[in-house]
Amino acid sequence: MAKKSFEAALARLEQITEELAGGDESLENSLKKFDEGIKLAGFCHEQLSEARAKIEILLEKDGKLEAIPFEGPESGDKELFK
Repeated sequence: MAKKSFEAALARLEQITEELAGGDESLENSLKKFDEGIKLAGFCHEQLSEARAKIEILLEKDGKLEAIPFEGPESGDKELFK
């Protein structure tokens, strides 16, 4: 995948989702977009995993990792990160 930011990949993934939800695409185009979406989702997952690893390194203190649960701005956000 060409050099792409997480934000750009996520925006494209959202666009693909909306296009597929519209149901106006041919089967062939839908499959191509679905394939692109799977690749973008994998890219985003990889970026998030790398970010999580960096955060864990930054949180390491005295050779011990202190697990600090993430709490989003809304209480419903916790479910997204399980």
